[in-house]
Amino acid sequence: MHIGMIGGIGPAATDYYYRALIRRAAAQEIDLECTIVHADTPTLLGNMVEDRPDDQVAIYRRLTDRLAAAGAECVAVTSISGHFCIDEFAAVSPLPVVDLLDELATELQTRSIARVGLLGTSTVMASRMYGRLAPTEVLVPQCDELDAVGAAYIEMATAGVGTSAHKAVFDRAIASMLDAGAETVLLGGTDLVLLFDEASDPVLDCARVHVDALAALAAQ
Repeated sequence: MHIGMIGGIGPAATDYYYRALIRRAAAQEIDLECTIVHADTPTLLGNMVEDRPDDQVAIYRRLTDRLAAAGAECVAVTSISGHFCIDEFAAVSPLPVVDLLDELATELQTRSIARVGLLGTSTVMASRMYGRLAPTEVLVPQCDELDAVGAAYIEMATAGVGTSAHKAVFDRAIASMLDAGAETVLLGGTDLVLLFDEASDPVLDCARVHVDALAALAAQ
C-alpha cells in the first residue's frame, strides 16, 4: 500500500516516521511506497491553542488531495498534537486516515495496561490524549510541572533540537507519574524521539505504535 504522510509538524517527528518506515520495509523486504507533504508547525500550534479545528482540517484536506493525486492510498498525520482535530478530518478526508489514537488505545488494551502517565503538549496532557484512551486511566504531571513540561515540549518541537535541560524536565515528570502509580509513561508528543529511543524504559513511544501500523499497511 502507498503510504501518505502529512509531515513537517515538527520536522524531527517526520524524520523519525520516514526513517522508521524505511527500516521496517527493509526488514520485511518490501518496496516502500511513500509520499510526504509538508504542514507548518506554528500554524498547527496556533490552530490548536486558539481552538480552530476547522482551519486545520482545511489544511489537512488540501494536503491530502495532493497525496491522493500522487497515488497514496491512506494518510497519517505525523504529529500527536495534530490529532486534536483528527475526528473532524477523518470525516472529510479523501483518503482513509490511519489514526494514532485508535492504534494506541488498541495497543494499551492488548497489553492490559490499566494506568499510564502522559508527556506531551499542554493540550495533549490536559485533555488526557483527547479523551480517546478509555478505559485506560491517564495520569498527567501536576500544576507547575505540567506547565514546565508543556513549555519544554513546544520549545523543543519548534527548534527541532532536544537539550539536557529539556530531558531533565521530562525525567522529573516521568518519575512523579511512576510514583503515582503509572505502569508506563506515554511519549505523547512525536518530537520526544529527540530525547528517547524506542528501547527507552519505562516509556512507551506513541509514534512507534503509529509507525508499526503504517508499516503493516505498507506491506499489503
